[in-house]
Amino acid sequence: METSTIQKLKRRAGSLFEAKILGTGRVLDVRFWQPGTLIEIDLHLPQIDMSEWTEVPYIKFKVDALTYRDYTPSCWDAEISTCTIFVDAAHNGPGSNWARSLKKDDVVGYLKTGTSHQQPDALKTVIALGDESSLGHLLALQQMTVPVTRFAGAVAMNDEGHSKQFGEYFRSPLQTILRKDKYGHNSLMEWVIGQPYTLHDVVFYITGNDTMVAQLRKMLKQQGYASSQINVKGFWS
Repeated sequence: METSTIQKLKRRAGSLFEAKILGTGRVLDVRFWQPGTLIEIDLHLPQIDMSEWTEVPYIKFKVDALTYRDYTPSCWDAEISTCTIFVDAAHNGPGSNWARSLKKDDVVGYLKTGTSHQQPDALKTVIALGDESSLGHLLALQQMTVPVTRFAGAVAMNDEGHSKQFGEYFRSPLQTILRKDKYGHNSLMEWVIGQPYTLHDVVFYITGNDTMVAQLRKMLKQQGYASSQINVKGFWS
């Protein structure tokens, strides 16, 4: 009984603290990519100055009581303070459950914005590689690459329907490939080997599940790419 009372007091104190520090926004639209394991969420976040984003950002959203998850905003419009996040909901967890529950005009809370410390190379061809969990990050890199003709890449998807929907929803140099192995690194490496890249004229940005990121980095180095040409960020194990 005493433990339960203490937990309730902690939750109440946490809620009062959150109310003072959380920023808020509004859901503009929610789209479930069939069969519903990838969720696209449009947001209006008027308290965030998106014009200051010079590196791929992240936003730490409140997804449950005293529980937060980082998502990368993409396709943002700084003038009207809107952006889109993608949630890979193929697994159960607080973030996936939160995303599934959202509907138009819901209020969302966020603790802070931050940076991934990744920005496109200013001169070389930017090659973005990832999976469904990193789709927002890949699209953010695309938005930041000027001109977009210097941008290319591939995203490994587990569902053929998601691949089709990506082609219908976006005009992007990103190519979708079917993930043939559990984590996707072999499928993405096969794609890289099939491209006519010059060894020293590209910079890779690898984002997604931790195993894929680590193995793909290792494979690229074995192909002769330098560590300075490979930027990595893992999202989950």
